[in-house]
Amino acid sequence: MSFKHLIPTLLATLLLAPLVQAEPVNVNTADATALAKALNGVGPAKAKAIVSYREKNGPFKSVDQLAMVEGITQKLIDKNRADIRLGNDKPAAPSPGAGPAAKPAKPAA
Repeated sequence: MSFKHLIPTLLATLLLAPLVQAEPVNVNTADATALAKALNGVGPAKAKAIVSYREKNGPFKSVDQLAMVEGITQKLIDKNRADIRLGNDKPAAPSPGAGPAAKPAKPAA
Protein backbone atom coordinates (compact mmCIF):
# COMPACT_ATOMS: atom_id res chain seq x y z
CA MET A 1 0.00 0.00 0.00
CA SER A 2 1.42 3.38 -0.90
CA PHE A 3 1.61 6.42 1.33
CA LYS A 4 -0.98 8.08 -0.90
CA HIS A 5 -3.57 5.50 0.20
CA LEU A 6 -2.78 5.98 3.87
CA ILE A 7 -3.55 9.70 3.95
CA PRO A 8 -7.37 9.36 3.90
CA THR A 9 -7.22 6.71 6.61
CA LEU A 10 -4.96 8.82 8.80
CA LEU A 11 -7.13 11.89 8.33
CA ALA A 12 -10.29 9.98 9.19
CA THR A 13 -8.66 8.56 12.31
CA LEU A 14 -7.48 11.97 13.47
CA LEU A 15 -10.82 13.64 12.80
CA LEU A 16 -12.93 10.93 14.41
CA ALA A 17 -10.73 10.37 17.47
CA PRO A 18 -12.31 13.22 19.48
CA LEU A 19 -15.74 11.71 18.89
CA VAL A 20 -14.83 8.64 20.91
CA GLN A 21 -15.97 9.37 24.43
CA ALA A 22 -15.21 7.67 27.67
CA GLU A 23 -17.85 5.87 29.67
CA PRO A 24 -19.46 7.85 32.50
CA VAL A 25 -17.82 7.28 35.88
CA ASN A 26 -19.18 7.37 39.41
CA VAL A 27 -16.76 9.58 41.35
CA ASN A 28 -18.06 8.13 44.63
CA THR A 29 -17.17 4.52 43.83
CA ALA A 30 -14.53 4.46 41.07
CA ASP A 31 -10.89 3.75 41.79
CA ALA A 32 -8.10 6.05 40.62
CA THR A 33 -7.44 4.01 37.47
CA ALA A 34 -11.08 4.23 36.34
CA LEU A 35 -11.21 7.97 37.08
CA ALA A 36 -8.03 8.65 35.09
CA LYS A 37 -9.37 6.67 32.12
CA ALA A 38 -12.84 8.22 32.11
CA LEU A 39 -12.16 11.90 32.76
CA ASN A 40 -10.37 14.14 30.28
CA GLY A 41 -7.51 16.05 31.86
CA VAL A 42 -7.40 13.77 34.91
CA GLY A 43 -4.26 11.69 35.12
CA PRO A 44 -3.11 9.31 37.84
CA ALA A 45 -2.13 12.05 40.33
CA LYS A 46 -5.44 13.94 40.12
CA ALA A 47 -7.39 10.69 40.17
CA LYS A 48 -5.57 9.62 43.37
CA ALA A 49 -6.33 13.04 44.87
CA ILE A 50 -10.06 12.54 44.14
CA VAL A 51 -10.06 9.11 45.81
CA SER A 52 -8.07 10.41 48.77
CA TYR A 53 -10.41 13.36 49.27
CA ARG A 54 -13.44 11.06 49.06
CA GLU A 55 -11.97 8.62 51.61
CA LYS A 56 -11.20 11.48 54.00
CA ASN A 57 -14.42 13.50 53.60
CA GLY A 58 -17.08 11.05 52.45
CA PRO A 59 -18.94 10.85 49.15
CA PHE A 60 -19.35 13.86 46.89
CA LYS A 61 -22.82 15.35 47.20
CA SER A 62 -22.50 17.55 44.11
CA VAL A 63 -20.28 17.52 41.06
CA ASP A 64 -19.06 21.03 41.86
CA GLN A 65 -17.71 19.75 45.17
CA LEU A 66 -14.89 18.15 43.14
CA ALA A 67 -13.36 21.65 43.04
CA MET A 68 -12.44 21.09 46.70
CA VAL A 69 -9.89 18.52 45.50
CA GLU A 70 -6.43 19.96 44.95
CA GLY A 71 -5.70 20.22 41.23
CA ILE A 72 -9.32 19.97 40.12
CA THR A 73 -10.60 23.22 38.63
CA GLN A 74 -14.13 24.29 37.79
CA LYS A 75 -13.11 24.34 34.12
CA LEU A 76 -12.02 20.69 34.35
CA ILE A 77 -15.30 19.79 36.08
CA ASP A 78 -17.36 21.57 33.43
CA LYS A 79 -15.43 19.82 30.62
CA ASN A 80 -16.24 16.41 32.14
CA ARG A 81 -19.67 17.10 33.66
CA ALA A 82 -21.55 14.84 31.23
CA ASP A 83 -19.34 11.88 32.22
CA ILE A 84 -19.45 12.39 35.99
CA ARG A 85 -21.92 10.39 38.08
CA LEU A 86 -22.59 10.69 41.80
CA GLY A 87 -24.41 7.43 42.30
CA ASN A 88 -27.38 7.56 39.97
CA ASP A 89 -27.76 6.99 36.25
CA LYS A 90 -28.22 10.66 35.35
CA PRO A 91 -25.40 13.05 34.45
CA ALA A 92 -24.38 15.28 37.32
CA ALA A 93 -26.28 18.55 36.96
CA PRO A 94 -24.74 21.87 37.94
CA SER A 95 -25.49 22.93 41.48
CA PRO A 96 -27.62 26.04 41.92
CA GLY A 97 -25.25 28.98 42.15
CA ALA A 98 -22.56 26.88 40.40
CA GLY A 99 -19.61 27.17 42.70
CA PRO A 100 -17.72 24.78 44.91
CA ALA A 101 -19.89 23.25 47.58
CA ALA A 102 -19.06 23.66 51.22
CA LYS A 103 -16.53 21.22 52.60
CA PRO A 104 -18.42 18.10 53.70
CA ALA A 105 -18.43 16.98 57.29
CA LYS A 106 -16.01 14.21 58.17
CA PRO A 107 -17.68 10.81 58.46
CA ALA A 108 -18.43 9.69 62.00
CA ALA A 109 -15.83 7.35 63.41
